[in-house]
Amino acid sequence: MSTDGLDEIQRRIEYRFRQPRLLLEALTHRSYLNEARKPREADNERLEFLGDAVLDLVVSEYLLHAFPEAAEGELSKLRARLVSEKALARVAKRIGLGEPLRLGRGETKTEGRSKPSILADALEALFAGVYLDGGMEAASTCVKTAFHDELASCDKSLAKGDFKTDLQELCQRDFEMLPQYRTIRETGPDHEKLFEVEILIRGDYYGVGVGKSKKEAEQMAAKQALEQLRKDGEGSCGTSSESSR
Repeated sequence: MSTDGLDEIQRRIEYRFRQPRLLLEALTHRSYLNEARKPREADNERLEFLGDAVLDLVVSEYLLHAFPEAAEGELSKLRARLVSEKALARVAKRIGLGEPLRLGRGETKTEGRSKPSILADALEALFAGVYLDGGMEAASTCVKTAFHDELASCDKSLAKGDFKTDLQELCQRDFEMLPQYRTIRETGPDHEKLFEVEILIRGDYYGVGVGKSKKEAEQMAAKQALEQLRKDGEGSCGTSSESSR
C-alpha cells in the first residue's frame, strides 16, 4: 500500500499513528497474506479481537454518562445496535475504510471491499491499533469521531422505545409469564381502520391502545401497562382495578 493511502485513512479518522505498522496490520485481511506469503507480517484478526473489547468499553461508557436515567436493559439494546455488524460496516464505508484494505485477489474479485463482515472486522482492528498506538483516550476519541452520527441518534432511539419488548422482558422476569393482547374493537373503513387492543397481565386489565394497525395498538397498550406497573412499584404487580378502564 502506498504511503498516500495510509495518510488518507489517518486523515479520515483524525489520528496519526506513531507506529504505522499497526495501521498496516489493521488494514490487512488474511486473504492477502495467504497469497502474498509474507511470514513477518500479520493479518488483522488479532487486532479485531482486541478492538471488539475496546469498542464495547467506549460505547458502554458513553451511554452510561449520556443517559443517566436509562435502565440497564435500554442501555444494552442501544449498545447492541451500535456495535452490530451492520452499524460497523456502515461506519467503515462512511470513512472509506474499504479502499485501503489489503485483500487477496479472490476477495477483491468478489467485492470484498464492500462485504459487511470484512469492513466490520477491519474497523474494530483499526480501533485496536489506535489503542495500542496512543492509549485509551486516543481510542475513545477515534471511536466517538467515527460514530458521531450513530451516537447523536441515540436520544431518538431511546425515546422511541419498543414497549412490547420491554414489557415482555419485565413480565418474564417478574411474573414468569407473557402479557396477553386482545383486540376488542375495529372501527372505520378498510383503508382507514382503527384498532383498539387491551392488555391483560395475569388476567388483570392493564391498559388499552389504539392504532392504525394491530401492531401499533399493541405498542400503545404496552406503553400504558409499563407506566401502570411502574406506578405500582417498579414492576411489582398488584391487582389492577377494573374501574381503571
